[in-house]
Amino acid sequence: MLQFRRVKPAPFISKSKFLWGLQCHKLLWHAYNAKELIPAPDASTQAIFEQGHDVGAIAKQMFPDGVEVGAGIIDPAKVIRLTEAALKLRKPLFEAAFTADGGYCRTDILRPSLKDAWDLIEVKSTTSLKDVHLDDLALQTWVLCSAGLLLRKIYLCHINSDFVRRGDIDPNKFFTLVDVSDQVSELAQQVPDKLEDMLRVIQQRKHPEVEIGSHCDDPYTCPLHDHCWKFLPDHNVFDLYRGGKKGFDLLGRDVTAIEDIPDSFKLTNNQSIQRQVAISGKPHVDSKAIAKFLARLEYPVSYLDFETFGTAIPLFDGLHPYQQVPFQFSLHVVRAAGAKPEHVMFLAEGRDDPRPEFMNTLRGALPPNGSVVAFNASFELSRLKECCAVMPKFSPWVKDVDTRVVDLLDPFRSFDYYHPEQHGSGSMKAALPALTGKGYEGLEIQEGNTASNEFLRVTIGEVTAEERRRVRQQLEDYCARDSEGMIRIVDALRRIV
Repeated sequence: MLQFRRVKPAPFISKSKFLWGLQCHKLLWHAYNAKELIPAPDASTQAIFEQGHDVGAIAKQMFPDGVEVGAGIIDPAKVIRLTEAALKLRKPLFEAAFTADGGYCRTDILRPSLKDAWDLIEVKSTTSLKDVHLDDLALQTWVLCSAGLLLRKIYLCHINSDFVRRGDIDPNKFFTLVDVSDQVSELAQQVPDKLEDMLRVIQQRKHPEVEIGSHCDDPYTCPLHDHCWKFLPDHNVFDLYRGGKKGFDLLGRDVTAIEDIPDSFKLTNNQSIQRQVAISGKPHVDSKAIAKFLARLEYPVSYLDFETFGTAIPLFDGLHPYQQVPFQFSLHVVRAAGAKPEHVMFLAEGRDDPRPEFMNTLRGALPPNGSVVAFNASFELSRLKECCAVMPKFSPWVKDVDTRVVDLLDPFRSFDYYHPEQHGSGSMKAALPALTGKGYEGLEIQEGNTASNEFLRVTIGEVTAEERRRVRQQLEDYCARDSEGMIRIVDALRRIV
């Protein structure tokens, strides 16, 4: 009896996998041979994907006679057969599928053009054209042309950053269409060699050895980043504050730990402080500078923190794409030295624009005098000024608040205080636990992106009343930890000096 070894069929390389292959062959290999090591997208990444789907849905409105190809079907062979039939309709097609010599893609929009030609339109939820978009379109262009499709023009459709919502979204004003035919046609010529190289990598028995480098975060942070970087020590050279290429320069000299950086290596003053702290294991304290900062605080001291969301598709009139909308604040007021903090919380309810009630409530709660302390205060001030642009009645009040703001980031940004556990960061998330020993442990929500996404999910989305109540409590706990944390930081700085 004759027996033959079964040959594993060559895989398709999709748009996303092609971009992974351009970024790192090690990542590409894992995508086909050890995908269990690639973590699933986290909640924040998933929210970005969903927002992209919403943007794509608006783009389709520009073509009301368009035809969706293979909605809900994943099997490439089935979608390709449906595409072949749909092409005969000579109507705009959404999610049409094509394959050629190992490449596979589903196109956002195909628009019929002159005679038998088509225009390829890729929709992105960014507000500008990026190099990675051209690489994406290059694969599509090569696959479509190799499959026998005649392309006239190639477009990148991105969000118009100057768009301001006034009533219903007009997709023709919301998007900017950029003709990228020339750039993409040139890149498409390189696709066959790149695909051949990638297919060879995928079929290797072992993943290629690729050293870490700037490509690990370009154009996006690699899903294998933590896996590939885990060999580095806890206090490593990539923690250097504004280190740029220095981390890789040092790695090239086989230096991975900050304390092992040689005296001859040029460091900034702040980086030198990091090295000194890593060697001693003790925090750096500039008592005089910290005392000078604390002297700026005048009672009553108001500790203020905002939470915001910024969606690609503006939810309310007067908003630009991605403009930040404040929906929550936590305010702790300490009226005199040693006084118990008074807490005021605002968390928007309902689906209406939260800004009018946000501003009214904050103006009523914030004392008319004394310091207003925020961490990275330019963020809060920018949101207040943006609110004034649509609600000018608040402008005099915001101008007064501006004169009283003290940024708690200042002593950490200038390294007046630096603890080794900050790992080169002066952020609130790094400074609070390093200085006080108390961070965000025990909280269901521990960072701002999650807060934004969860607020939108339970406010705009369809959830049960119990789920909404549960998440709103988590939001209150998180925001309160931020403003309360600032009090803890100031108290700890006072004890130091």
